[in-house]
Amino acid sequence: MCEPVYKAGTGYEKIALMTPPEYVPAHLMLHHQKKVTVSSKASKKFHGNLYRVEGIFPESTCKLSDFLYKPENRVTWDKSLKVYNMVDKIDSDTFICHTITQSFAMGSISPRDFIDLVYFKRFQGNMNVISSRSVDFPAYPPSSNYIRGYNHACGYVCSPLQENPAHSKLVMFVQTDMRGKLSPSITEATMPSNLISFILNAKDGIKTYKAASGHGRHHGGHSSFLKKK
Repeated sequence: MCEPVYKAGTGYEKIALMTPPEYVPAHLMLHHQKKVTVSSKASKKFHGNLYRVEGIFPESTCKLSDFLYKPENRVTWDKSLKVYNMVDKIDSDTFICHTITQSFAMGSISPRDFIDLVYFKRFQGNMNVISSRSVDFPAYPPSSNYIRGYNHACGYVCSPLQENPAHSKLVMFVQTDMRGKLSPSITEATMPSNLISFILNAKDGIKTYKAASGHGRHHGGHSSFLKKK
């Protein structure tokens, strides 16, 4: 399920981004490892898969979504990325980022770059959603250095764990078109393990961030971060 984001005057007036889909049923289970579950089904957006990833974090929903949203921390813990930069701030909840990935599968998948519109929204029940989708951005046209990939509507849904509201359930949706001449079978073979690694890296990263911030003191937050010019 998607929701349009209206940003008058920005050129992104009807961008459909993901909102809680309750939570996209009928996925085929692929992996269940270290309390991380990856499942998939055929995407309706392109000739590839929509992946759903679930993991539990011993953090509040607010702290988890704040950590995932901040671009300045991303490459310090996300080992799949070489670059993750905010290149344009649209408003207090929306920005455009430029991402460059590492190579995958022992070099079988070369680095890609992406230009994504990222949108943060709070819902009732202490549910936070960070959604994104690739867009065209003239200031960062495709480069001969990288194949320009495309992210169809994807994102994170952070919500309190029902049996322990101090902890959070993260549900992540990914439908990435790697483009280029890459065989779909290579993507399908490597994506589940890469998504599990993302969750494990995020868990390690938020522990490190908390320690560096003073044993759990979270400096700033979603609102204070976004007020920076």
